[in-house]
Amino acid sequence: MSPTTAVRPPLWPVDMPLEPRPGGPLWLAVAGKGGAGKSVISGTLARVLARRGHHVLAIDSDPMPGMAHSLGIPEPSTPPLLMQAAVKPEKGPWRLKPGIGPVAVTRRFTTPAPDGVRLLQLGKADQDGLAPVTASVSAFLQTVRRMHEARSLYDWAIVGDLPAGPRQPAAGFSPYARLYVVVVEPTSQSALTGRRVARIARGPLGADVLFVASKITGPDDRWLVERLLGEPVALEVPRDLAVSDAERGLRAVIDAAPRSPVVHAVQRLADIIQARTLEAA
Repeated sequence: MSPTTAVRPPLWPVDMPLEPRPGGPLWLAVAGKGGAGKSVISGTLARVLARRGHHVLAIDSDPMPGMAHSLGIPEPSTPPLLMQAAVKPEKGPWRLKPGIGPVAVTRRFTTPAPDGVRLLQLGKADQDGLAPVTASVSAFLQTVRRMHEARSLYDWAIVGDLPAGPRQPAAGFSPYARLYVVVVEPTSQSALTGRRVARIARGPLGADVLFVASKITGPDDRWLVERLLGEPVALEVPRDLAVSDAERGLRAVIDAAPRSPVVHAVQRLADIIQARTLEAA
């Protein structure tokens, strides 16, 4: 294996699966190459699932801005986890305060978004990188790695937005995910990233994978994505000017253009995901 394809082993115990329940939690993460449309798909999907009656936790582990705007809210200036839920002992790293676990974080230290969605953020990088939000990052990791303990969240839908590439899934930033929605543009680099993410998800993470072809302009684009991946995609999301128009106005596309092709495509994606969950029951 070359240095460019090597993947670091997970940082959490390999014997830490989610305990099964009928149907399995509708817990997923959206991954892929940068610029493929992950934040638009994940933010819109969270809103769609919430409108269908789910309690939804949106998890943003991307240090760059994105998911908050796709949900329809401004980026929080300071992650709630940073000042309210984390503590640093006299000796040792930052950690969650005693008595605070995934349920308390979800209910008390997340940011409200439209349709009742709750947003949990890793923290955003600035000119100093992630150093100013070290406490938030530590509390975030302790939270997502304990999601499987939170039985009262098993009836929630969790939609994670991951940054570009396979590194975060391999390093334990999304162990809650039962399903990885891998977003792929019709380019060789995007497909290469998608294959790497899928290999990690299906291998050490033991998760299912659903490929989505993104920014599609016609049948040839979908055919190219499937040829580059070597397997079929479940859905295509068209290239849609409504997305760039909404982003320029700092609005969620589901609010700015609720009947746009991209919103309709994400609604179909929600249908597919919910059907898979029922099949697993």
